[in-house]
Amino acid sequence: MSETVLFVDDEENVLNSIMRTFVDSGLRVLRAGNADSALEIINRESVAVIVSDNVMPGMKGLELLKQVKIISPDTVRILMTAFADLPTAIAAINTGGIFRFIVKPWENQLLLDSVRDGIDQYRLLRTLCRGYDEALLNSLAQTIELKDPYTRGHCDRVATYSLMIADVMKLPEKLQNDIKHGSWLHDCGKIGVPEGILNFVGRLTKNEFLTIKKHPDWGAEVARLAKLSTPVVNIIQFHHERWDGKGYPSGLSGTDIPLEARIVTVADIYDALTTDRPYRRAFTTGKSRSILSSSRGRALQPGIVDILLSLLGGVSTVFEPRV
Repeated sequence: MSETVLFVDDEENVLNSIMRTFVDSGLRVLRAGNADSALEIINRESVAVIVSDNVMPGMKGLELLKQVKIISPDTVRILMTAFADLPTAIAAINTGGIFRFIVKPWENQLLLDSVRDGIDQYRLLRTLCRGYDEALLNSLAQTIELKDPYTRGHCDRVATYSLMIADVMKLPEKLQNDIKHGSWLHDCGKIGVPEGILNFVGRLTKNEFLTIKKHPDWGAEVARLAKLSTPVVNIIQFHHERWDGKGYPSGLSGTDIPLEARIVTVADIYDALTTDRPYRRAFTTGKSRSILSSSRGRALQPGIVDILLSLLGGVSTVFEPRV
């Protein structure tokens, strides 16, 4: 049976237009004219994605999506509104768990793509919630990488570098396993980023980059709902934090960043430097090591950088990092 998508809008002509757009989507599409009707549907059956207008009589869309998050945390939530002012956008983001923000009048392809991305995230969560083993986690990572051909093999390589570091640091076996799993899944939140942004050749707009910067929170939310271990969640959520506090999404610095995330960040950046990306060609090994070294004490913890460089043959001495 195909997944169910619920559209909520108080304008009948809007709902009719949406139904025409999704007639050949292969999805089961439901409609509701107000928040109360939508909540009745959410309470009686499984809904993969809900797309709600914001300005409606009675309960507003933002409040509806907050309620849905409590009643059905698996349901992916999308806000669609004609009032695309900054306060509304900020409110949508700050509610937590808003997957996408779509402006009315919408582009049909954008709406279709957003719902399909939401379905992908819903499937990811449902798969993880059924229980997992290493083969499943690695398979999920590879499936996510299909969205961005430039990162094919990236998760495996990040796991390899991270485990090399963890072994030198003599971390417990359980934590090393979590680091491996977190490395595989660290970019799972990118399943919520449109492929047009992931694969765009050139400089992203401010809003596009803000979308990219949401992927750690999106991924961490899925990992928490799937009850993955705390170190795995930490890696997903904090692998873009910086040692100097200038990273995202939380602006953590120094040892406030969980150790497992600090390790994966070093591995992630080194692999990114040595592989082609949409916006640049790969750097040479020597140049990559030089850039990594120059990031010591700024983006990256010095001791962890020194360990990786030593393992790669870039320095002769290994410094024990502060944990």
